Order: sequence, then structure tokens, then C-alpha cells
Amino acid sequence: MEQVTPVQAVDEFVSPVTRGTNQLGVRLYNERLILSLIRRHRSLAKVEIARLTGLSVQTTTVIINHLEADGLLIPGERQRGRVGQPSVPYSLNPDGAFGIGIMIGRRSSDLVLMDLVAGIRTRRRVTYAYPVPGDLMAFAEREIPGLVAALEPTQRDRISGLGVAMPFELWNWENDLKTPPGALGEWRHFDAVGELARRFPGWPVRVCNDATSACAAELTFGQGAAYQNFAYFYVGAFIGGGIVLNGSLFPGRSGNAGALGSMPILRREAGGAATLQQLIRTASIYRLERRLIAAGKSGTAIWLSPDDWSSFEAPLEAWIAEAGEALAQACAAVLSVIDFDAIVIDGAFPVDVRRRLVARTRDCLARLDRQGLTEAAVVEGSIGRDARAIGGAALPLLAAFARDHDVLFKD
Repeated sequence: MEQVTPVQAVDEFVSPVTRGTNQLGVRLYNERLILSLIRRHRSLAKVEIARLTGLSVQTTTVIINHLEADGLLIPGERQRGRVGQPSVPYSLNPDGAFGIGIMIGRRSSDLVLMDLVAGIRTRRRVTYAYPVPGDLMAFAEREIPGLVAALEPTQRDRISGLGVAMPFELWNWENDLKTPPGALGEWRHFDAVGELARRFPGWPVRVCNDATSACAAELTFGQGAAYQNFAYFYVGAFIGGGIVLNGSLFPGRSGNAGALGSMPILRREAGGAATLQQLIRTASIYRLERRLIAAGKSGTAIWLSPDDWSSFEAPLEAWIAEAGEALAQACAAVLSVIDFDAIVIDGAFPVDVRRRLVARTRDCLARLDRQGLTEAAVVEGSIGRDARAIGGAALPLLAAFARDHDVLFKD
């Protein structure tokens, strides 16, 4: 197991003048650190937590008791080892906190109510030709009360807030979505966070890029936690991505780090000529949608049947071949910048399609000239089409309970 040390691995009072920290801040940080460790390892006993953090068993016990009293942790059955007293493993209490997430996509929107361990309690979904701000706010206002109704009154008090996962600069994609001219222009000045805060004044509202949210969900709740450094591709209507460095999401100075869909790649045309285009115009699901329409099929089947694409095999196979080649080029490009441990590929498609796309990407990458590059595992993501919505719902939960150095410096 990895050694994770709190900022001050001491049990005594920490002077408020030390780096501007205060005693309350250190306690909050250590509480969040312990919650993060238990999330990663699923369950931990007090002795294991003390060893991983450097805190004494006594201090660890005080913190664990406090978190249990707050309803955030639940004890498991006593486990007797070879030496010493039986230990009690602690795990996160699913009912300890809840987050509401809304994923605003280019073809569909999902609303989810998620518990502390990323279990989706209830969900709502709407599809459309293109997103209209007023319609989506009405969708949220209409459906969120029904989501919350699934909880007991005491559980409703544990809702941490509402998170929004949405693409940045939606108005720039009219040509690719083939929407009427100006149809997405309203997004240029629309304040989704402000509008949702006005409709649901009791909850803090946070927003994040949709692909970055999906990356955060993979890191926090999926198999991404196994890698300290990875690049992440999320294949939605438009492909996007995220970056994880040293076990933490790296948003960049503008929150747009990992805009991997904008990466230039060579795309081969039908006649054999190659043109330089962005990855987003080759490895995105809207390209499959266009193939379906060209084959005389309904493109909306992609969004209406997100878990079963067996009815359009020929266009699907052609799209996987095209997208896999483009993703392989993108993988080689990101590895030339950072020697990632892994490259994770997930998306809004059925599990068997994800498996085939990742296999195709591996095959294409193996045929590229990779001299001078460090090898990285190319692996499947583990969350799937819910990744963006889960990432959105996680925003208020992570803000309240994830490890955060900022709490050390707050008065």
C-alpha cells in the first residue's frame, strides 16, 4: 500500500502561524484524507489508517469515531488476525451524503442522484436534436423533485449540492451538429450555474467540463485509481479528455487541460489522401451517427438505445476502425509529452463496443513508430456512459469530503 502522509503528521496542537494553518484546518484535512483513503481501499482498519497516514492510532481513533458519529463511516465485522486484538474495518456509508448531477450533452442530458460511494439511486434522461438552455432548465426543475423524493427526509438533509457537467463553448459546434444557424448561440451568455442556483437555492451548484468530469469519476470511483498518471479519452457525441498527474486531476489554468479532442491527427479520406484534422472530427460518436444516416438508418438510435448497438453492425465496424486509428495517433502524441502509466478510453457506448475500440486502438498503436516513447498500458475505462453524470454528481461530494489542502489555510 502507498504511504500517504498528512500535512502535519503530529498529534499535538499545530501553531496557527505555521504556514498559515490552524488546528481546525489540520483536523478537517486529516478527516478528508482518511475518507479518501477508505474510498480508495474500500475498507480499512484504524491500525492500517494510522500506518498509511503517519497519525497515531489514538488520533486516528478520535477521527474515525467522529466520522462514524457524523454518519459518514460504518464499521464492518471484527476480523481476528494472528497477533493482537481483533480489528474492525471501516467503509464509507452510502447514505452518508448525496450529490445530484446533471450532464448536459450535445444530444442528450442525464440527471442522477448519487450516494457517497457512487451508487446511482435514481436517474432521468432526455434526448434532443440539440440542447436548448430553457428546455434543460425546465427538465431539471421538473425532474429533480422526483429524484429527491426517493430519499427519506433525514437523507435529503445530506444532499451536498448539485454538479453540472457540460461541454465548454457549446455554440462553436453548430456545423458539426448540423443545427439551424444560431440555434446554440444562446449558450454564449447563458449562466447555467446561476439559473440552477436560483431554482434550487438550498444547494451549492458547481460546474465542470463534461469530459473532465468523466475523468474525475474514473479517478475517484473507477479503475483509474490504480494509476498515478494517466491520460483519459471520453468518447461522447464529441470526444474529449482529461489528465491525471500524481494521483490528482489536473484541470489546468483554465479548467480545460486534457482538451484531447482538439489534438491534430492525420485522417485518411476514401481516395487515400490524408488530411490533418482534429481528433474530434474522427473519433466522435457523431461520426457514427452520420454513417448510420448514410446507410439509411436512424441516427437517433445511438442515443435512444445507448446499451445496444447490435442493429447497425456494418457502420459500427467502419467507425471503430476509423476511430481506433485516430486514437492510436493521439495516444502516441500524448506519450511524447508525458510518460503516462496508462491511457484510459471510455465513452457513451455499450461495453462490447468499448472493448472492440480499445483493442483496435492497441493494434493501431503497435504499428506506429514509437521510438523514444515509454510504453503505457492502453486500457478500458470502467464507468461507461454514466461517467459524465457521475462526475457531475461527485462535484459537491468531492468539494465537501475529498482531500483538499485548502482547508488548512481557511480561518
